[in-house]
Formats: sequence, C-alpha cells, structure tokens
Amino acid sequence: MEVYLVGGAVRDEQLGLPVKERDWCVVGATPEELTALGYRPVGKDFPVFLHPDTGEEYALARTERKTGRGYHGFHFNTSPDVTLEDDLLRRDLTINAIAKADDGSLIDPCNGLADLNARQLRHVSDAFREDPVRILRTAKFAARFAPLSFEIAAETLDLMRAIVSDGEAAELAPDRVWKETEEALRGANPRVFFEALRECGALAVVYPELDALFGVPQPAKWHPEIDCGVHTLLVVEQAVLLSDDLAVRFAALVHDLGKATTPKEFLPGHAGHEKRSLTLIKKLCSRLPVPKACRELALLVAEFHTHCHRAAELKPATVLKVLERCDAFRRPARFANFLLACEADARGRTGLENSPYPQRAYFSGAQSAAAAVSPADLVKEGLDGAAIGRALSERRLAALTSYKQSTNYSP
Repeated sequence: MEVYLVGGAVRDEQLGLPVKERDWCVVGATPEELTALGYRPVGKDFPVFLHPDTGEEYALARTERKTGRGYHGFHFNTSPDVTLEDDLLRRDLTINAIAKADDGSLIDPCNGLADLNARQLRHVSDAFREDPVRILRTAKFAARFAPLSFEIAAETLDLMRAIVSDGEAAELAPDRVWKETEEALRGANPRVFFEALRECGALAVVYPELDALFGVPQPAKWHPEIDCGVHTLLVVEQAVLLSDDLAVRFAALVHDLGKATTPKEFLPGHAGHEKRSLTLIKKLCSRLPVPKACRELALLVAEFHTHCHRAAELKPATVLKVLERCDAFRRPARFANFLLACEADARGRTGLENSPYPQRAYFSGAQSAAAAVSPADLVKEGLDGAAIGRALSERRLAALTSYKQSTNYSP
C-alpha cells in the first residue's frame, strides 16, 4: 500500500499558500484492508476513509467511466491495480492533478506545475466534459486565484461551452450549484465566478434570473455603468469590501432581479422593480437550497433598498414602517446587515465606489431612537393589550419626528 498527498494541498504548497486541509490517495489497497487498520469509511459513491488519528480523508485510487447524464452518472473502479497516474488523469484541472510522495518528490503526469507557473486553469483531458460540476469548480478556482492572475485556458473554456451546449449543465444538482456558489460568495472575488459562468453560457442555465440582467439599461444619470448586470456585479464587489457575511453578499447579488422583467417600453426606468424582484428571489430560493438567513435578508433589501437610499426624504411614519417591516427592533443585527447591503448597492456604480453613504448612519440612528421606546416601560405605566401597541407606535413616531428634526442630515 502506498499513500500520496494529492489535490489542493499540493497545489497550494507550490503556490506558497496556507494549506487548510489535506487529502490523500491510497494505491494498492482494498476497503477491507483500510478498515482493518482502523480507517472509518465515509464515502457514498466511492471508498473514502477518515484516518483514525488525524481525521483526514484517504480515498482509494480510482478511475471513472461515464454511464449517464449529470454529476452522478459514473461508474467507479477502485481495484488495487489502479495506479496513481490513473487516478491523477481522471481529475479536473492539471493544477489539481499533482501528487507528493513521502520523500517530498512530486508526481506530475499532467504538467500541472507548468500550468501553475503559467497561471493557467487547464483541463486534464477531454473527460472534463463528462462532469458538469467541473464548470462550477473551474469558475470557483478562477475567482479564488484571480489575485494571482490565473485565467481559464481557452481550450478549457471551449469545453465548458460544449458542456452547456450538450445540455449537461441543466443536470447540475441544486445542492452542488449552491455549494459552489456559497464558496465563491465567501471568497474575495465572487464577481469573477459569475463572469466565468456567463462567459461559457452556464449562468443562463443555473442562474437565469441573473443572466437576464445583462444588456438591460438603466438611466446613466444614476448608473454610469448603465448595464443592470454590470451594476449587480459591482454591488457584489462592494458587499465583499463591506462585510464578510454571506447573507449580505447574497442580498447584493439578487437585490435588483426585477429589473430584468421591466417592460421594454418603460426602459431605461425601472419603476416597481422592487416587488418584481421579490417574486424572482423566492423562485430562485425555492430552486436552490439557499439558507433561510440569506433568503430573508435578500427579500428585505430588494423591497426596501430604495427607501434606504431616500432616507432624508422620508416622513417619520415611513421610516417607522421600514423599521417595523424589517423587524429592526427585534433583530437589530440583521437590520445592520440590511444597511450594509444598501450601502453596497449605492456604491456599486462606476465612479461612485468611494462615495459617502450617510443614509446608513441616519437609519441606524433612527432605529436606536425608536428602539429607546420600550414596551416594558408601557407595561409599567399600566397599559395592556392593544393599548400597548397603539402607544408604542405613537411614541416611536414621536421619537422619530424628534430625531429627524435634530439631525443635520439632508438629501
């Protein structure tokens, strides 16, 4: 039995990046032999084991053969005669097909080291097109390694387009689409992920609501970038700078989906796009396993981001309505994230990336002023039932009126 370090750990070592997890390839062994040594089996589709001491993953060397459509349409061979080279040749990208032996020597049958140096994301073989998940993974790696100037090789991009043309991208399981999207959104360059998907045509398949935004115009007065799709990616960039919260970044991504459905005769204006966005966000979140926190924040940002932008123009009663609809008094942390997503939207415009956004401070102060009126205080005064609700609204409205008069903020 021989064991080799493989995949991302070897790649990241060569790039001088921190290694977060290590995966191992086992050659010349059977599942029974590993189990006898104390390894715990965890693989569903093919034999994967956890080391009894380190908990790291050890997978038997394998080959795979396409037997059907989609991600699960494969037959795996994990017999002891499968070689390390066989295993490396079935991997997705050359930079992920390098192994390291115990003595530190590198096994590189696919010229992954050369592509690391050339900053190329290149497929190992034409078998790349058999697994549609590789579209998402390649886009994710393009985003992850964008700061190192990595690019998708032209021939690999052609294969990604072929996968889409063959209809394989439509077979992607919703959980895999979201898993790769979530990893990209948590990273530093999610914009590159979506750009790569759009370049190969996959965005129209997995995120048709997003793809439909590209080519839709907006008034140049407010949006120098004009294109709604470009604006969306600029907003995501700003969200990354403002927050590492996944919900904030997802809300930035989907906040304007309704603009894609604006009737052409009304363009470049987008009156009522907020409510149209709600319908599309709900549809997207029903199709993919988007976390509840992401869905909830996205809906709030879609519906009320224009209210936030117009903060100084709003009457105190309208401000109170927004605070109540956002559940700002019971969930202040989520409301703070709402304000961050709104700021990302305001800054996600060409040439306005560094513009001040006093609306966030204004709405934050309004929330604090109104929250100072406590239901507990009303109970102490002897109020109960519906009287508490009426008094709470009246006093919070008075507090917001006083707040508006005392602040120097103006549109």
